[in-house]
Amino acid sequence: MKSFMRSIRLVLILTLVFFIAPALSGRSVNYRLEASYALHVQDTVDRQLLLNGRVWRNLYYKVRGTQFMFTDTFLNGDIVINGKIFRDCGVKYDLLNDELLTMAGHNIIIQLNKEMVKSFTINYNQSTLNFVKLDKDSINDLNGYVNVLYQGNDALYVKYRKVILLLAVDNKYDEFNQTQKIYVKKDGRFYPVGNKNDVIDLYSAYRQQIKNYIRINRLKVSKSNPESFIPLIKFCDKLGH
Repeated sequence: MKSFMRSIRLVLILTLVFFIAPALSGRSVNYRLEASYALHVQDTVDRQLLLNGRVWRNLYYKVRGTQFMFTDTFLNGDIVINGKIFRDCGVKYDLLNDELLTMAGHNIIIQLNKEMVKSFTINYNQSTLNFVKLDKDSINDLNGYVNVLYQGNDALYVKYRKVILLLAVDNKYDEFNQTQKIYVKKDGRFYPVGNKNDVIDLYSAYRQQIKNYIRINRLKVSKSNPESFIPLIKFCDKLGH
C-alpha cells in the first residue's frame, strides 16, 4: 500500500512539473501536439539528426508581442534535414533571428542546426506555408528562410522579418513589429517588387501584354497581400519562356 501511494505521488509531481514549468517560463504550449510529437521522435532512429541544434532560451520575454510567426504556440509542419523528411513536427519560426525551433520532449525546445535544414512547412488556419532556405552568394542579398508562393521557371518569394521597436508601447515597453518583402527570382537573380509597375518593368519586353492581362482580369496587386502577385507572376513566367 505504501509503495502504491509513493507511485501515485510521483505521478502527480511529474504531471505538475510538465504542465506548470512552461507557464512559469512564459511560453505557450500545445500539450497534445508536444506529447504526441515527443513520442514520435523517441521512436525514430533519426532523432539525433533532427535534434542536431542547441537548447533554446527565451531572451525577449519582456518585449510585447511575439517573435514567432503567427503565434507563440507550436504549429504542425514538416521539416527536411539533409534530405530526410520529418513529418508532423511541432515547429515555431523565429522571425527575429530567422531560426527554426522544434520540440525535444520534456518541455525542451531545440533551435535546429540551420546549416542542415533545407526546407519546412507550417500549417496554420487550414493553409500550408512552404519555406526553403536560401544560402548567401556574391550576387544576391536575399538569404535565409523564405516563403515560396510560386515556383516555375521564375519564382515568387516572400521574406518575413521581425524587429524590436524600442519603447513603442506607451513609451515604456519594447514591441515586436513584423515586416515583409516580396521578391521575384528571374534568371538566377532576386528582384524586390512592391506593385504591378515593378513587375511590368521586370518583364519590360512584354509590357503591353502584361498591361492588357491586368486590365482584362482586373487584377489588384498589393504589397500588403503577397499572394495577390501570384496570378501576375504566373502569366509573366509563361511569357518569358
